[in-house]
Amino acid sequence: MNKISFTIILLLTSCTTLFGQAKIKAIKAGKLVDVINGRVLSNQIILIDNNKITEIGASVVIPQNAEVIDLSNATVLPGLIDCHTHLSSEPSEDYYADLFRSTTIDMAVKAHIYTERTLLAGFTTCRDLGSGDLVDVSLRNAINAGTIEGPKMLVASFMIGSTGGHSDFTGFNPNISFVGNKDFTGVADGVDEIRKRVRNNVKWGADVIKFCATAGVLSEEESVGAPQYSFEEMKALVDEAHMWGKRVAAHAHGTEGIKRAVMAGVNSIEHCSIIDDATINLMKEKGTYMVPTMYALDYIINNFAQKGFPEKIINKAKSIAKQKEEGLVKAVKAGVKIAYGTDAAVMPHGLNAKDFGYLVKAGMTPMQAIQTATVNAADLLDITAKTGSISVGKYADIIAVIGDPLADVTLLEKVKFVMKDGVVYKNETTK
Repeated sequence: MNKISFTIILLLTSCTTLFGQAKIKAIKAGKLVDVINGRVLSNQIILIDNNKITEIGASVVIPQNAEVIDLSNATVLPGLIDCHTHLSSEPSEDYYADLFRSTTIDMAVKAHIYTERTLLAGFTTCRDLGSGDLVDVSLRNAINAGTIEGPKMLVASFMIGSTGGHSDFTGFNPNISFVGNKDFTGVADGVDEIRKRVRNNVKWGADVIKFCATAGVLSEEESVGAPQYSFEEMKALVDEAHMWGKRVAAHAHGTEGIKRAVMAGVNSIEHCSIIDDATINLMKEKGTYMVPTMYALDYIINNFAQKGFPEKIINKAKSIAKQKEEGLVKAVKAGVKIAYGTDAAVMPHGLNAKDFGYLVKAGMTPMQAIQTATVNAADLLDITAKTGSISVGKYADIIAVIGDPLADVTLLEKVKFVMKDGVVYKNETTK
């Protein structure tokens, strides 16, 4: 063998070793939260090849070329899932400036800040439930391409709703136009128009369909929870979405609108603020998920006056606060399926873990609260085969905290380690 050939072989061997070190990782987990079985395992090794988990156990042999990540002083959990976000926006300190001076271009140039903040908070997957001008679709695509950092995203594009409803502007001078292209909106009335809006959203890249079954808090209708679609309209929307293989999320605060949406076959009720025993039983019977979004309402009550929001909006939030808390307690006690969601954008992105404390206060154990943001959320989003637990064959979406989140669930507000798809984005476990 000549000198040149020998040198080439050495270089190839070195490259293979380097690639191997970059590709294979082994996490030493002091504690591992098994969300599928509701237990905690000690001294586990998680072996990762590229972006997938290949082996888990106390006696796993770590390959010589593996990069070892020592989390033996931490509690390791699956990456968290937020089923209700709006990653393209966040309210400024001026409500009317947001309405009249900001554009979706302003939203787009800031959105990468919010996605990175969310990921570093430990949320490796998010469902984004509504954005203007397809900013959410572009955001999802940029994250998937590796252009910007953020969680995996499932997006809804335009939020569908009735004329004058929660997804339409009300109370303003009729000469002010917020919509340029009449087809580039989610406002729809009647069965045929609603079906077309669903098809448009699918065409433009929506992963999920979101609509407004009732009035809302952050809009200027008189009611906070009155129905805004008939049962026939809701049923047509759900049937159309399901025909296209898309799950449906219904924004709904009031009992009658919630009931209609559940009967129409939606997959989840977002907010679910005012709910009676009969509707709770109906949700349980139909297997409909509740996505509570608790902290956002408190944030509105305590912070939105300083941001210049109309007193009417803040009073609407106050009017449902007690009923919302009571409804969640009843739903937990009754065994309604609950998936984690925050409505992040109403409150600052990165504070997504605040809702865990509300769930525990409502009667859940810390383990059950964690399951809402892992196995339950993955089930709602139909991604159980990919993520939602630390399991062989799933994506290496893994986080860690220092301490025991089953003793103090608020530790999830201080995530120290974040891995998404086998890539480490944050490691502060030694600080």
